[in-house]
Amino acid sequence: MKDVLYITGHKNPDSDSICAAIAYAYFKNKIGVSTAMAARLGEVNRETKFILDYFGVNEPTLIETVKLQVSDLHIDNIAPISKDISVKMAWAIMKKNDAKTLPVTDENNNLIGLVSLSNLTSTCMDIWDSHILGKSQTTLDNILDTLSGEIIYATDEPSFKGKIVVSAMHPDSLKDIVEEGDIALCGDREDAQSLLINSKASLIIVTGKHYLSDTLINKAKENKCSIISTPYDSFTASRLITQSIPVSYIMTTGDLVSFSTEDFVDEIKSVMLETRYRSYPVVNESNKVMGSISRYHLIAQAKKKVILVDHNEKGQSVHGLEEAEVLEIIDHHRIADIQTGNPIYFRNEPVGSTSTIVSSIFFENGIIPSKKIAGILCAAIISDTLLFRSPTCTQVDKIMANRLSKIADININEFAKEMFKAGTSLSGRTPYQMLHQDFKVFNIDNIKIGVSQINTMDIEGFQSLKDDILDLMEEYTKENSFRILVFMLTDILKEGSEILVVGPDKDIISKTFNVDFDTTNSAFLPGVLSRKKQVIPPITATIASLN
Repeated sequence: MKDVLYITGHKNPDSDSICAAIAYAYFKNKIGVSTAMAARLGEVNRETKFILDYFGVNEPTLIETVKLQVSDLHIDNIAPISKDISVKMAWAIMKKNDAKTLPVTDENNNLIGLVSLSNLTSTCMDIWDSHILGKSQTTLDNILDTLSGEIIYATDEPSFKGKIVVSAMHPDSLKDIVEEGDIALCGDREDAQSLLINSKASLIIVTGKHYLSDTLINKAKENKCSIISTPYDSFTASRLITQSIPVSYIMTTGDLVSFSTEDFVDEIKSVMLETRYRSYPVVNESNKVMGSISRYHLIAQAKKKVILVDHNEKGQSVHGLEEAEVLEIIDHHRIADIQTGNPIYFRNEPVGSTSTIVSSIFFENGIIPSKKIAGILCAAIISDTLLFRSPTCTQVDKIMANRLSKIADININEFAKEMFKAGTSLSGRTPYQMLHQDFKVFNIDNIKIGVSQINTMDIEGFQSLKDDILDLMEEYTKENSFRILVFMLTDILKEGSEILVVGPDKDIISKTFNVDFDTTNSAFLPGVLSRKKQVIPPITATIASLN
Protein backbone atom coordinates (compact mmCIF):
# COMPACT_ATOMS: atom_id res chain seq x y z
CA MET A 1 0.00 0.00 0.00
CA LYS A 2 1.45 3.35 -1.08
CA ASP A 3 1.96 6.27 1.32
CA VAL A 4 0.51 4.42 4.32
CA LEU A 5 1.66 5.36 7.81
CA TYR A 6 1.85 2.07 9.72
CA ILE A 7 1.29 2.21 13.48
CA THR A 8 2.35 -1.05 15.03
CA GLY A 9 3.00 -2.66 18.38
CA HIS A 10 5.43 -5.47 19.09
CA LYS A 11 5.59 -9.10 17.99
CA ASN A 12 3.33 -11.56 19.87
CA PRO A 13 1.07 -8.60 20.64
CA ASP A 14 -0.79 -8.22 23.93
CA SER A 15 -3.90 -6.11 24.53
CA ASP A 16 -1.95 -2.91 25.22
CA SER A 17 0.07 -3.28 22.00
CA ILE A 18 -3.02 -3.83 19.83
CA CYS A 19 -5.32 -1.28 21.48
CA ALA A 20 -2.67 1.46 21.60
CA ALA A 21 -1.98 1.02 17.87
CA ILE A 22 -5.69 1.20 16.97
CA ALA A 23 -6.29 4.24 19.18
CA TYR A 24 -3.21 6.14 18.00
CA ALA A 25 -4.16 5.53 14.35
CA TYR A 26 -7.62 6.91 15.20
CA PHE A 27 -5.96 9.97 16.77
CA LYS A 28 -3.74 10.54 13.74
CA ASN A 29 -6.74 10.35 11.43
CA LYS A 30 -8.55 12.85 13.64
CA ILE A 31 -5.74 15.39 13.26
CA GLY A 32 -5.58 14.96 9.49
CA VAL A 33 -3.17 12.09 8.83
CA SER A 34 -5.67 10.13 6.73
CA THR A 35 -3.17 7.45 5.74
CA ALA A 36 -2.51 6.28 9.32
CA MET A 37 -3.33 2.59 9.71
CA ALA A 38 -3.03 0.31 12.74
CA ALA A 39 -1.11 -2.90 12.10
CA ARG A 40 -0.33 -6.03 14.09
CA LEU A 41 2.62 -8.40 13.95
CA GLY A 42 0.85 -11.55 15.08
CA GLU A 43 -2.46 -13.10 16.02
CA VAL A 44 -4.52 -11.44 18.74
CA ASN A 45 -4.82 -13.41 21.98
CA ARG A 46 -8.09 -14.38 23.64
CA GLU A 47 -8.16 -11.41 25.95
CA THR A 48 -7.59 -8.93 23.13
CA LYS A 49 -10.23 -10.64 20.99
CA PHE A 50 -12.70 -10.30 23.86
CA ILE A 51 -11.92 -6.57 24.13
CA LEU A 52 -12.28 -5.89 20.41
CA ASP A 53 -15.48 -7.92 20.14
CA TYR A 54 -16.95 -6.29 23.26
CA PHE A 55 -16.52 -2.79 21.83
CA GLY A 56 -17.13 -3.72 18.18
CA VAL A 57 -13.66 -2.82 16.89
CA ASN A 58 -11.99 -4.64 13.99
CA GLU A 59 -8.59 -6.28 14.33
CA PRO A 60 -5.68 -4.31 12.83
CA THR A 61 -4.22 -5.42 9.52
CA LEU A 62 -1.59 -8.15 9.82
CA ILE A 63 1.78 -7.20 8.29
CA GLU A 64 4.89 -9.35 8.08
CA THR A 65 7.45 -6.78 7.01
CA VAL A 66 7.99 -3.10 6.25
CA LYS A 67 10.70 -3.79 3.69
CA LEU A 68 9.92 -1.86 0.53
CA GLN A 69 8.05 -3.89 -2.10
CA VAL A 70 7.25 -3.20 -5.73
CA SER A 71 3.62 -2.53 -4.73
CA ASP A 72 4.86 0.44 -2.66
CA LEU A 73 6.43 2.18 -5.67
CA HIS A 74 4.72 4.62 -8.02
CA ILE A 75 5.23 2.52 -11.14
CA ASP A 76 4.16 3.44 -14.68
CA ASN A 77 0.54 2.44 -15.09
CA ILE A 78 0.56 2.01 -18.86
CA ALA A 79 -2.27 -0.21 -20.00
CA PRO A 80 -1.07 -3.45 -21.63
CA ILE A 81 -1.82 -3.98 -25.32
CA SER A 82 -3.51 -6.82 -27.14
CA LYS A 83 -1.44 -9.18 -29.25
CA ASP A 84 -3.66 -8.39 -32.27
CA ILE A 85 -3.07 -4.64 -32.57
CA SER A 86 -0.83 -3.38 -35.35
CA VAL A 87 2.80 -2.39 -35.00
CA LYS A 88 1.81 1.14 -36.04
CA MET A 89 -0.73 1.36 -33.23
CA ALA A 90 1.84 0.06 -30.73
CA TRP A 91 4.28 2.74 -31.88
CA ALA A 92 1.63 5.45 -31.43
CA ILE A 93 0.98 4.24 -27.86
CA MET A 94 4.70 4.28 -27.10
CA LYS A 95 5.08 7.86 -28.35
CA LYS A 96 2.02 9.04 -26.42
CA ASN A 97 3.24 7.55 -23.15
CA ASP A 98 6.96 8.08 -23.73
CA ALA A 99 7.42 4.34 -23.16
CA LYS A 100 10.21 2.10 -24.37
CA THR A 101 8.46 -1.22 -23.70
CA LEU A 102 4.83 -2.35 -23.74
CA PRO A 103 3.48 -5.49 -22.05
CA VAL A 104 1.28 -7.71 -24.22
CA THR A 105 -1.58 -9.65 -22.63
CA ASP A 106 -4.19 -12.19 -23.60
CA GLU A 107 -7.95 -11.80 -23.24
CA ASN A 108 -7.64 -12.45 -19.47
CA ASN A 109 -5.02 -9.71 -19.04
CA ASN A 110 -2.29 -12.29 -18.39
CA LEU A 111 1.22 -11.41 -19.57
CA ILE A 112 2.23 -13.26 -22.74
CA GLY A 113 4.95 -11.07 -24.26
CA LEU A 114 6.77 -7.75 -24.52
CA VAL A 115 7.09 -5.27 -27.37
CA SER A 116 10.15 -3.06 -27.18
CA LEU A 117 11.37 -0.13 -29.20
CA SER A 118 13.88 -2.39 -30.95
CA ASN A 119 11.07 -4.76 -31.95
CA LEU A 120 9.23 -1.91 -33.64
CA THR A 121 12.20 -0.36 -35.43
CA SER A 122 12.93 -3.72 -37.01
CA THR A 123 9.70 -3.40 -39.04
CA CYS A 124 11.16 -0.31 -40.72
CA MET A 125 14.84 -1.27 -40.91
CA ASP A 126 14.71 -4.97 -41.81
CA ILE A 127 14.00 -6.34 -45.29
CA TRP A 128 10.82 -8.35 -44.79
CA ASP A 129 9.67 -11.43 -46.64
CA SER A 130 7.07 -10.24 -49.14
CA HIS A 131 4.67 -12.82 -47.67
CA ILE A 132 4.82 -11.10 -44.27
CA LEU A 133 1.11 -10.21 -44.14
CA GLY A 134 0.05 -13.81 -44.55
CA LYS A 135 2.68 -15.24 -42.24
CA SER A 136 1.79 -12.77 -39.48
CA GLN A 137 -1.96 -13.30 -40.05
CA THR A 138 -2.58 -9.60 -40.45
CA THR A 139 -6.24 -8.64 -40.37
CA LEU A 140 -8.03 -6.31 -42.75
CA ASP A 141 -8.81 -4.01 -39.82
CA ASN A 142 -5.08 -3.61 -39.10
CA ILE A 143 -4.39 -2.75 -42.74
CA LEU A 144 -7.23 -0.23 -42.81
CA ASP A 145 -6.02 1.38 -39.59
CA THR A 146 -2.40 1.54 -40.73
CA LEU A 147 -3.20 3.00 -44.15
CA SER A 148 -6.12 5.16 -42.97
CA GLY A 149 -8.05 3.16 -45.53
CA GLU A 150 -11.68 2.92 -46.61
CA ILE A 151 -13.38 -0.30 -47.68
CA ILE A 152 -14.68 -0.38 -51.25
CA TYR A 153 -15.51 -4.07 -51.10
CA ALA A 154 -14.51 -6.84 -48.71
CA THR A 155 -15.15 -10.56 -48.75
CA ASP A 156 -16.74 -12.23 -45.74
CA GLU A 157 -13.50 -13.65 -44.37
CA PRO A 158 -10.58 -11.92 -46.05
CA SER A 159 -7.22 -13.64 -45.71
CA PHE A 160 -3.92 -12.58 -47.23
CA LYS A 161 -1.63 -15.50 -48.00
CA GLY A 162 0.17 -14.09 -51.01
CA LYS A 163 3.02 -11.66 -51.42
CA ILE A 164 2.95 -7.86 -51.48
CA VAL A 165 3.19 -6.37 -54.97
CA VAL A 166 3.49 -2.73 -56.06
CA SER A 167 2.02 -2.47 -59.56
CA ALA A 168 4.19 0.43 -60.74
CA MET A 169 4.71 -1.02 -64.21
CA HIS A 170 2.96 -1.77 -67.51
CA PRO A 171 0.18 -4.39 -67.22
CA ASP A 172 2.02 -6.67 -69.65
CA SER A 173 4.98 -6.78 -67.24
CA LEU A 174 2.72 -7.03 -64.23
CA LYS A 175 0.90 -10.17 -65.34
CA ASP A 176 4.12 -12.19 -65.02
CA ILE A 177 4.51 -11.08 -61.37
CA VAL A 178 1.03 -11.14 -59.85
CA GLU A 179 -0.30 -14.47 -58.58
CA GLU A 180 -3.55 -15.59 -57.04
CA GLY A 181 -3.85 -14.43 -53.42
CA ASP A 182 -1.35 -11.55 -53.68
CA ILE A 183 -1.80 -8.15 -52.01
CA ALA A 184 -1.34 -5.47 -54.64
CA LEU A 185 -0.93 -1.69 -54.43
CA CYS A 186 -2.01 0.21 -57.51
CA GLY A 187 -3.01 3.67 -58.72
CA ASP A 188 -5.91 4.80 -60.91
CA ARG A 189 -5.01 2.85 -64.10
CA GLU A 190 -8.05 0.75 -64.94
CA ASP A 191 -6.04 -1.70 -67.06
CA ALA A 192 -3.77 -2.48 -64.07
CA GLN A 193 -6.77 -2.70 -61.75
CA SER A 194 -8.53 -5.09 -64.13
CA LEU A 195 -5.45 -7.31 -64.47
CA LEU A 196 -5.05 -7.57 -60.70
CA ILE A 197 -8.70 -8.57 -60.31
CA ASN A 198 -8.48 -11.13 -63.09
CA SER A 199 -5.34 -12.53 -61.44
CA LYS A 200 -7.50 -13.11 -58.32
CA ALA A 201 -5.46 -10.97 -55.96
CA SER A 202 -6.79 -11.33 -52.43
CA LEU A 203 -6.56 -7.57 -51.75
CA ILE A 204 -6.13 -4.51 -53.94
CA ILE A 205 -5.05 -1.29 -52.24
CA VAL A 206 -5.87 1.72 -54.42
CA THR A 207 -3.53 4.59 -53.51
CA GLY A 208 -4.04 8.34 -53.84
CA LYS A 209 -7.65 8.03 -52.64
CA HIS A 210 -8.78 6.73 -56.03
CA TYR A 211 -11.67 4.35 -56.59
CA LEU A 212 -12.76 1.65 -59.04
CA SER A 213 -15.54 1.73 -61.57
CA ASP A 214 -18.74 -0.15 -60.76
CA THR A 215 -17.85 -2.66 -63.46
CA LEU A 216 -14.53 -3.50 -61.82
CA ILE A 217 -16.12 -3.64 -58.39
CA ASN A 218 -18.63 -6.21 -59.64
CA LYS A 219 -15.80 -8.19 -61.23
CA ALA A 220 -13.91 -8.03 -57.88
CA LYS A 221 -16.93 -9.51 -56.13
CA GLU A 222 -17.03 -12.37 -58.62
CA ASN A 223 -13.33 -13.07 -58.00
CA LYS A 224 -13.59 -12.61 -54.19
CA CYS A 225 -11.05 -9.83 -54.31
CA SER A 226 -11.24 -7.29 -51.46
CA ILE A 227 -10.61 -3.65 -52.37
CA ILE A 228 -9.70 -0.69 -50.16
CA SER A 229 -8.71 2.91 -50.90
CA THR A 230 -5.99 4.84 -49.06
CA PRO A 231 -5.19 8.57 -49.21
CA TYR A 232 -1.46 7.78 -49.21
CA ASP A 233 0.59 7.67 -52.40
CA SER A 234 2.10 4.38 -53.54
CA PHE A 235 5.50 5.02 -51.94
CA THR A 236 4.06 5.89 -48.52
CA ALA A 237 1.53 3.07 -48.62
CA SER A 238 4.19 0.49 -49.53
CA ARG A 239 6.38 1.76 -46.68
CA LEU A 240 3.58 1.64 -44.13
CA ILE A 241 1.88 -1.63 -45.01
CA THR A 242 4.38 -3.82 -43.13
CA GLN A 243 3.47 -1.84 -40.00
CA SER A 244 0.02 -3.43 -40.15
CA ILE A 245 1.36 -6.76 -38.93
CA PRO A 246 0.16 -7.68 -35.39
CA VAL A 247 2.56 -7.20 -32.50
CA SER A 248 2.27 -10.92 -31.75
CA TYR A 249 4.56 -11.55 -34.76
CA ILE A 250 7.44 -9.43 -33.46
CA MET A 251 7.00 -9.46 -29.65
CA THR A 252 9.41 -11.19 -27.30
CA THR A 253 7.85 -14.24 -25.67
CA GLY A 254 10.70 -16.35 -24.31
CA ASP A 255 12.59 -15.77 -21.04
CA LEU A 256 10.47 -12.79 -20.07
CA VAL A 257 11.79 -10.87 -17.07
CA SER A 258 8.92 -9.55 -14.98
CA PHE A 259 8.41 -8.65 -11.35
CA SER A 260 5.61 -9.32 -8.91
CA THR A 261 3.97 -6.63 -6.83
CA GLU A 262 5.07 -8.66 -3.80
CA ASP A 263 8.78 -8.68 -4.74
CA PHE A 264 11.13 -6.77 -2.46
CA VAL A 265 12.89 -3.80 -4.01
CA ASP A 266 16.35 -4.80 -2.79
CA GLU A 267 15.95 -8.17 -4.53
CA ILE A 268 14.95 -6.82 -7.95
CA LYS A 269 17.91 -4.44 -8.10
CA SER A 270 20.35 -7.27 -8.85
CA VAL A 271 18.05 -8.63 -11.57
CA MET A 272 17.95 -5.21 -13.23
CA LEU A 273 21.73 -4.96 -13.16
CA GLU A 274 22.10 -8.38 -14.79
CA THR A 275 19.52 -7.86 -17.54
CA ARG A 276 19.68 -4.08 -18.11
CA TYR A 277 16.38 -3.74 -19.98
CA ARG A 278 14.80 -0.30 -20.18
CA SER A 279 11.70 -1.38 -18.25
CA TYR A 280 10.04 -4.48 -16.84
CA PRO A 281 6.39 -5.51 -16.56
CA VAL A 282 4.88 -5.80 -13.10
CA VAL A 283 2.26 -8.49 -12.45
CA ASN A 284 0.14 -9.35 -9.44
CA GLU A 285 -0.26 -12.76 -7.82
CA SER A 286 -2.66 -13.80 -10.63
CA ASN A 287 -0.11 -12.86 -13.36
CA LYS A 288 -2.26 -9.90 -14.40
CA VAL A 289 -0.27 -6.89 -15.59
CA MET A 290 -0.35 -3.91 -13.21
CA GLY A 291 2.16 -1.64 -14.98
CA SER A 292 5.88 -1.41 -15.67
CA ILE A 293 8.95 -0.47 -13.66
CA SER A 294 12.38 0.89 -14.56
CA ARG A 295 15.54 1.88 -12.72
CA TYR A 296 14.17 5.37 -12.32
CA HIS A 297 11.48 4.11 -9.97
CA LEU A 298 14.13 2.62 -7.69
CA ILE A 299 16.04 5.91 -7.57
CA ALA A 300 12.83 7.77 -6.68
CA GLN A 301 11.76 5.25 -4.03
CA ALA A 302 10.53 6.37 -0.61
CA LYS A 303 10.80 4.32 2.57
CA LYS A 304 7.73 3.01 4.36
CA LYS A 305 6.75 5.19 7.31
CA VAL A 306 6.27 3.59 10.72
CA ILE A 307 5.21 4.64 14.23
CA LEU A 308 6.09 2.19 17.01
CA VAL A 309 3.94 1.80 20.11
CA ASP A 310 4.50 -0.27 23.26
CA HIS A 311 8.10 -1.17 22.35
CA ASN A 312 11.39 0.35 21.25
CA GLU A 313 13.48 -2.78 20.89
CA LYS A 314 14.52 -4.00 17.45
CA GLY A 315 14.12 -7.68 18.32
CA GLN A 316 10.47 -7.08 19.20
CA SER A 317 9.67 -4.93 16.19
CA VAL A 318 8.48 -5.55 12.66
CA HIS A 319 10.77 -7.30 10.18
CA GLY A 320 12.59 -4.91 7.85
CA LEU A 321 12.46 -1.98 10.27
CA GLU A 322 16.01 -0.96 9.33
CA GLU A 323 14.75 -0.19 5.81
CA ALA A 324 11.78 1.88 7.00
CA GLU A 325 11.52 5.43 8.35
CA VAL A 326 10.53 5.50 12.02
CA LEU A 327 8.62 8.72 12.67
CA GLU A 328 7.55 8.30 16.31
CA ILE A 329 7.84 5.96 19.29
CA ILE A 330 5.24 5.87 22.08
CA ASP A 331 6.29 3.50 24.86
CA HIS A 332 6.52 2.77 28.58
CA HIS A 333 9.42 0.30 28.58
CA ARG A 334 13.15 0.75 29.01
CA ILE A 335 14.96 2.53 26.19
CA ALA A 336 16.59 -0.11 24.03
CA ASP A 337 18.40 -0.35 20.69
CA ILE A 338 16.28 1.14 17.89
CA GLN A 339 18.23 3.78 15.99
CA THR A 340 16.82 6.43 13.64
CA GLY A 341 18.38 8.52 10.90
CA ASN A 342 16.60 11.72 11.95
CA PRO A 343 15.29 13.24 15.19
CA ILE A 344 11.83 11.86 16.00
CA TYR A 345 9.00 12.35 18.45
CA PHE A 346 9.85 9.89 21.25
CA ARG A 347 7.47 9.74 24.19
CA ASN A 348 8.47 7.36 26.95
CA GLU A 349 6.78 7.55 30.36
CA PRO A 350 7.08 5.36 33.49
CA VAL A 351 3.42 4.36 33.57
CA GLY A 352 1.72 0.97 33.59
CA SER A 353 0.41 1.00 30.03
CA THR A 354 1.17 2.56 26.65
CA SER A 355 -2.57 3.13 26.33
CA THR A 356 -2.31 5.53 29.26
CA ILE A 357 0.13 7.66 27.25
CA VAL A 358 -2.03 7.49 24.12
CA SER A 359 -5.07 8.54 26.17
CA SER A 360 -3.11 11.50 27.54
CA ILE A 361 -2.23 12.56 23.98
CA PHE A 362 -5.95 12.64 23.11
CA PHE A 363 -6.89 14.88 26.02
CA GLU A 364 -3.81 17.11 25.70
CA ASN A 365 -4.92 17.93 22.17
CA GLY A 366 -8.52 18.60 23.15
CA ILE A 367 -9.82 15.47 21.42
CA ILE A 368 -12.34 13.19 23.16
CA PRO A 369 -11.98 9.57 21.99
CA SER A 370 -15.10 7.84 20.73
CA LYS A 371 -16.94 5.41 22.98
CA LYS A 372 -15.30 2.45 21.24
CA ILE A 373 -11.79 3.89 21.36
CA ALA A 374 -12.21 4.93 25.00
CA GLY A 375 -13.37 1.39 25.76
CA ILE A 376 -10.38 -0.38 24.24
CA LEU A 377 -7.94 2.08 25.84
CA CYS A 378 -9.49 1.54 29.27
CA ALA A 379 -9.43 -2.25 28.77
CA ALA A 380 -5.75 -2.15 27.76
CA ILE A 381 -4.85 -0.18 30.90
CA ILE A 382 -6.76 -2.69 33.06
CA SER A 383 -4.93 -5.54 31.30
CA ASP A 384 -1.41 -4.12 31.51
CA THR A 385 -1.77 -3.04 35.15
CA LEU A 386 -3.61 -6.23 36.20
CA LEU A 387 -6.50 -4.08 37.42
CA PHE A 388 -4.06 -1.67 39.10
CA ARG A 389 -2.32 -4.47 41.07
CA SER A 390 0.91 -4.40 39.06
CA PRO A 391 3.85 -2.52 40.59
CA THR A 392 4.13 -0.66 37.30
CA CYS A 393 0.73 0.92 37.89
CA THR A 394 0.74 4.64 38.69
CA GLN A 395 -1.86 7.15 39.78
CA VAL A 396 -1.93 8.41 36.21
CA ASP A 397 -3.07 4.96 35.01
CA LYS A 398 -5.94 4.94 37.51
CA ILE A 399 -7.05 8.48 36.69
CA MET A 400 -6.96 7.82 32.97
CA ALA A 401 -8.80 4.50 33.24
CA ASN A 402 -11.58 6.07 35.32
CA ARG A 403 -11.96 8.93 32.84
CA LEU A 404 -12.11 6.53 29.91
CA SER A 405 -14.59 4.21 31.64
CA LYS A 406 -17.10 7.06 31.90
CA ILE A 407 -16.82 7.77 28.17
CA ALA A 408 -17.11 4.04 27.37
CA ASP A 409 -19.93 3.63 29.92
CA ILE A 410 -18.44 0.55 31.65
CA ASN A 411 -17.95 -0.52 35.27
CA ILE A 412 -14.22 -1.15 35.61
CA ASN A 413 -14.39 -3.99 38.15
CA GLU A 414 -17.23 -5.87 36.44
CA PHE A 415 -15.64 -5.50 33.02
CA ALA A 416 -12.24 -6.63 34.35
CA LYS A 417 -13.73 -9.85 35.73
CA GLU A 418 -15.30 -10.67 32.37
CA MET A 419 -12.13 -9.81 30.47
CA PHE A 420 -9.75 -11.78 32.69
CA LYS A 421 -12.07 -14.77 32.74
CA ALA A 422 -12.28 -14.83 28.94
CA GLY A 423 -8.60 -14.10 28.42
CA THR A 424 -6.93 -16.32 30.99
CA SER A 425 -8.69 -19.63 30.41
CA LEU A 426 -6.15 -22.25 29.34
CA SER A 427 -8.80 -24.54 27.88
CA GLY A 428 -7.86 -25.73 24.41
CA ARG A 429 -4.48 -23.99 24.39
CA THR A 430 -1.36 -25.84 23.31
CA PRO A 431 2.03 -25.41 25.00
CA TYR A 432 3.25 -23.63 21.87
CA GLN A 433 0.39 -21.12 22.00
CA MET A 434 1.00 -20.46 25.68
CA LEU A 435 4.75 -19.95 25.24
CA HIS A 436 4.33 -17.55 22.30
CA GLN A 437 1.26 -15.62 23.46
CA ASP A 438 3.32 -12.77 24.95
CA PHE A 439 6.96 -13.60 24.24
CA LYS A 440 9.74 -11.00 24.23
CA VAL A 441 13.45 -11.25 23.51
CA PHE A 442 16.07 -9.23 25.41
CA ASN A 443 19.80 -8.93 24.79
CA ILE A 444 21.56 -7.95 28.01
CA ASP A 445 25.36 -7.68 27.75
CA ASN A 446 25.31 -10.16 24.82
CA ILE A 447 23.23 -12.66 26.80
CA LYS A 448 20.14 -13.59 24.80
CA ILE A 449 17.14 -13.97 27.08
CA GLY A 450 13.56 -14.89 26.22
CA VAL A 451 10.74 -14.10 28.64
CA SER A 452 7.17 -15.29 28.08
CA GLN A 453 4.30 -14.22 30.30
CA ILE A 454 0.65 -15.16 30.54
CA ASN A 455 -1.90 -14.07 33.11
CA THR A 456 -4.37 -16.66 34.29
CA MET A 457 -7.01 -17.55 36.81
CA ASP A 458 -6.82 -21.20 35.69
CA ILE A 459 -3.88 -22.59 37.68
CA GLU A 460 -5.24 -26.16 37.67
CA GLY A 461 -5.38 -26.16 33.87
CA PHE A 462 -1.71 -25.20 33.77
CA GLN A 463 -0.38 -28.06 35.92
CA SER A 464 -1.32 -30.72 33.39
CA LEU A 465 0.66 -28.88 30.69
CA LYS A 466 3.70 -27.98 32.78
CA ASP A 467 5.99 -30.85 31.67
CA ASP A 468 5.10 -30.33 28.01
CA ILE A 469 5.88 -26.62 28.28
CA LEU A 470 9.28 -27.36 29.84
CA ASP A 471 10.11 -29.80 27.02
CA LEU A 472 9.12 -27.18 24.45
CA MET A 473 11.23 -24.54 26.22
CA GLU A 474 14.31 -26.83 26.14
CA GLU A 475 13.83 -27.40 22.42
CA TYR A 476 13.20 -23.71 21.67
CA THR A 477 16.28 -22.68 23.67
CA LYS A 478 18.57 -24.91 21.60
CA GLU A 479 17.02 -23.92 18.26
CA ASN A 480 17.29 -20.18 18.91
CA SER A 481 20.51 -20.02 20.96
CA PHE A 482 18.92 -18.57 24.10
CA ARG A 483 21.11 -18.50 27.20
CA ILE A 484 18.04 -18.17 29.40
CA LEU A 485 14.38 -18.86 28.69
CA VAL A 486 11.79 -17.86 31.29
CA PHE A 487 8.07 -18.63 31.32
CA MET A 488 5.96 -16.56 33.75
CA LEU A 489 2.52 -17.79 34.78
CA THR A 490 1.08 -14.80 36.61
CA ASP A 491 -1.76 -15.57 39.03
CA ILE A 492 -3.92 -12.46 39.22
CA LEU A 493 -5.73 -13.62 42.37
CA LYS A 494 -2.63 -14.78 44.30
CA GLU A 495 -0.71 -11.74 43.08
CA GLY A 496 2.41 -13.68 42.18
CA SER A 497 4.01 -15.66 39.37
CA GLU A 498 5.17 -19.22 38.95
CA ILE A 499 8.26 -19.17 36.73
CA LEU A 500 9.76 -21.95 34.66
CA VAL A 501 13.42 -21.52 33.70
CA VAL A 502 15.70 -23.39 31.27
CA GLY A 503 18.99 -22.60 29.57
CA PRO A 504 22.73 -22.86 30.24
CA ASP A 505 22.75 -19.60 32.27
CA LYS A 506 19.65 -20.26 34.35
CA ASP A 507 21.79 -19.85 37.50
CA ILE A 508 21.52 -16.09 36.82
CA ILE A 509 17.80 -16.39 37.60
CA SER A 510 18.64 -18.34 40.75
CA LYS A 511 20.91 -15.53 41.93
CA THR A 512 18.43 -12.83 40.94
CA PHE A 513 15.46 -14.23 42.84
CA ASN A 514 17.33 -16.33 45.42
CA VAL A 515 15.65 -19.58 44.35
CA ASP A 516 17.14 -23.00 43.64
CA PHE A 517 16.57 -24.60 40.22
CA ASP A 518 18.91 -27.60 40.71
CA THR A 519 16.13 -30.12 41.36
CA THR A 520 13.22 -28.37 39.65
CA ASN A 521 12.89 -25.88 36.86
CA SER A 522 10.08 -23.94 38.52
CA ALA A 523 9.47 -21.68 41.51
CA PHE A 524 6.74 -19.37 42.80
CA LEU A 525 7.69 -15.71 43.20
CA PRO A 526 5.16 -13.93 45.46
CA GLY A 527 4.42 -10.34 44.52
CA VAL A 528 6.14 -10.62 41.11
CA LEU A 529 3.60 -9.52 38.52
CA SER A 530 5.51 -7.35 36.06
CA ARG A 531 8.05 -8.61 33.56
CA LYS A 532 9.05 -5.05 32.72
CA LYS A 533 9.58 -3.80 36.28
CA GLN A 534 10.15 -6.88 38.47
CA VAL A 535 11.95 -9.31 36.16
CA ILE A 536 14.09 -7.60 33.52
CA PRO A 537 15.63 -4.87 35.78
CA PRO A 538 16.84 -7.28 38.52
CA ILE A 539 18.17 -9.72 35.90
CA THR A 540 20.05 -6.83 34.28
CA ALA A 541 21.48 -5.85 37.66
CA THR A 542 22.62 -9.43 38.36
CA ILE A 543 24.38 -9.70 34.99
CA ALA A 544 26.05 -6.34 35.56
CA SER A 545 27.31 -7.45 38.98
CA LEU A 546 28.71 -10.70 37.56
CA ASN A 547 30.62 -8.77 34.91
